[in-house]
Amino acid sequence: MKTRIRSQACGLLLLALASGVPAQAGERALRVAILSNSPPMSYTDETGKPAGFNVGVAHALCEEMKVRCELTVVELADVVDAVAAGEFDFSAVSLLATPARQARVLFSKPYYHSNSIWFAKPGVEPGAATARVAAVAGSAQHRYARAQGWQVSTVNHHSELPALLSGGKVNAVLMPMATALTLREDPLIQPLGLQTTVLQAPELSGEVCFSVDPRNPELRDRINAAFDRIKRDGRFDRLNTEHLPFRLQ
Repeated sequence: MKTRIRSQACGLLLLALASGVPAQAGERALRVAILSNSPPMSYTDETGKPAGFNVGVAHALCEEMKVRCELTVVELADVVDAVAAGEFDFSAVSLLATPARQARVLFSKPYYHSNSIWFAKPGVEPGAATARVAAVAGSAQHRYARAQGWQVSTVNHHSELPALLSGGKVNAVLMPMATALTLREDPLIQPLGLQTTVLQAPELSGEVCFSVDPRNPELRDRINAAFDRIKRDGRFDRLNTEHLPFRLQ
């Protein structure tokens, strides 16, 4: 299965060298899937380089595991398929560990708890006949909206949402909490007076993890141990402060 890669590989990130750890000759870099347009978790900065909280965590994990990592941008809808097929060793993408996904890939230990946000024009309630909601393909939010029979506009990236809302093509969006906080600051969004509702459906909230190649439980265990260490030594909290306006729980 060939993944629809949105962009060329973001380059070989020699994290072992950057951390002062000598790489072994011939050592294979770990292949890591990331997103490019899901701020503040993952995005491309003004210089064209991957940035965001999840990208920073990927750097920290690879440094802690003393391995080289090659980060490649993929579409959210392709992440689980690509990791399940062995195209990537793991993904630095925030995924709810749903039963359907757990049947296909391994998951790291949770690194935060997420809720989903209904962000809509005043008076547009979830499930209303007048609601026209946008959600990102491959997301738990998109699957939920489709399962409810709502009028859904499918987008590939969160960056498409402000124009859809400001242009009146949709009157609501459904997205993860972290993305909603960033979207609220968009200049196209601010004049609209949109209202925020936290949706409590089990399908839309839960523990968020990185996905791992199902053939490599040893790597899953190494990632879990690395998560523990970067939380103990403060690197995780520093990335939280740098990229997010709230504390991850």
